[in-house]
Amino acid sequence: MNSNTGAQDRDLSREFDHAKPARNGVLLLNLGTPDAPTPSAVRRYLAQFLSDRRVVDAPRWIWRLVLHGVILRIRPRPVAHKYASVWYPEGSPLLVHSQRLTERVAGLLGDSDQPNHAGPNSGPVVELAMTYGNPSIDHALAAMRRQNVRQLLVVPLFPQYSSSTTAAVFDGVATALADQRWIPELRFVNTYHDQSQYIDALADSVRRHQAEHGVPQKLMMSFHGIPQRYFKTGDPYHCLCQATARLLAQALDLAPDQWELAFQSRFGREPWLQPYLDKRLGELAKEGTTQVQVICPGFAADCLETLEEIAMENQQLFLQSGGKTFSYIPALNDDPSHAAALQALITEHVSGWPGWINAQESPDLLAERANRAKALGASG
Repeated sequence: MNSNTGAQDRDLSREFDHAKPARNGVLLLNLGTPDAPTPSAVRRYLAQFLSDRRVVDAPRWIWRLVLHGVILRIRPRPVAHKYASVWYPEGSPLLVHSQRLTERVAGLLGDSDQPNHAGPNSGPVVELAMTYGNPSIDHALAAMRRQNVRQLLVVPLFPQYSSSTTAAVFDGVATALADQRWIPELRFVNTYHDQSQYIDALADSVRRHQAEHGVPQKLMMSFHGIPQRYFKTGDPYHCLCQATARLLAQALDLAPDQWELAFQSRFGREPWLQPYLDKRLGELAKEGTTQVQVICPGFAADCLETLEEIAMENQQLFLQSGGKTFSYIPALNDDPSHAAALQALITEHVSGWPGWINAQESPDLLAERANRAKALGASG
């Protein structure tokens, strides 16, 4: 995030207009992405991402030396090359898919500011933000302040809770709200790993893919890994991934030998959750499994870790190890079933929330309220 942009966004916390109607808001959040597939943009992104204690909880002084003395000097160029291999004409895959998904969800919820909605201004304000990079949480919340959002539902697009993702969103929102005079009333979605509509959407995506590419000998369900130490000290992520995988296998009526769970994208030297996907793919090929498909149920939108690591690197690994066919089943992205599942999730979480249904405040009522405020000395 550009520091000047963040300062400008936070200055908006001083703005308030008594004549504006109160609105409800939904903030969708994904992890983040560099602004461009270049070493400088990747360096800025990695510096913000890897400085978060939720992501790397090593002693700060040691980690700062490693991060700024080694990683940010070596990693940006090769990582930028990887990003360039999957970059869309419109921009980062993660951002493009997340924006399209946000538009679909907003249309379903009735946000008239979104292109998919043609009805009256009765739905919540829906914004997208990234935990790291742009659009920033500061920027999204500033847009919501301008529209006088007084009740806010925060929806991290991480189906399985982890301290390194979902909790990092909570930290980011709390920090962004820290200097607001009047913070909105908040609700926060913690996890939706077992939501029936989400599981059904995943199962339907597998069926559609297999109708075109055939049924493999093995369906691998791959989740982003975390250090084993996080799990052992209370992070429930491993258990939630297991639950999602089990429910997806049940929805697809898979026998135990037709699917496996694995973890990808490990970083550093300490042990991460196992089995590791890359090692398991090599073992499967050598054991005689020649047909594999991989789905990543923990990713709401395709990104570097799915499009490059899975669909390119792991495909090559499997084929070089003796496998014959390998295909990646895309993330749900902006599929209508994904948007519908999120709509159902949002509806469930705002159920019973007093005041959530937007009252249509009349212009006369708003003007009367503004006049009273001005009589008491308010500036707006």
